[in-house]
Amino acid sequence: MGLTLQFVPYVEIETLSSLGRIRKLLNVVKEEKIVLLEGRLTKDEEAELIKTTMEEINSDFKGIELAVIYPEGQNNDLFKKVKQQFINMLLGDRQGLTILGPASVVKEIKKDPNKIQLFTTDPKSKRKSRSKEPCPTNA
Repeated sequence: MGLTLQFVPYVEIETLSSLGRIRKLLNVVKEEKIVLLEGRLTKDEEAELIKTTMEEINSDFKGIELAVIYPEGQNNDLFKKVKQQFINMLLGDRQGLTILGPASVVKEIKKDPNKIQLFTTDPKSKRKSRSKEPCPTNA
């Protein structure tokens, strides 16, 4: 089984309710896919996503890993700040990138200002294999 990434453009979720967005994303994650969402969820939606995930954890679904990357530069220029505010008003929550994956596949997501690292687990390594050594015989 390979690693599957699914890009979800913001236009696919912008008309959905908060619960609809959460359901859509969780359904994709439950298919063992890593979601790359254009934009981000609101803080309330993120909290509800985590709450819903916790309620649905079972032997088949181990939970999620979530990271949000938002391009906030260290702009001290007043014009750039005003321009950024205007863009945010027009585009809404389309700025940034949300990465969401099943905890059974995504081990860890590390981020810093210059890069994102996504560490995955190998499903094959979770199974312990028994060695088939010959049994000693008494002769």
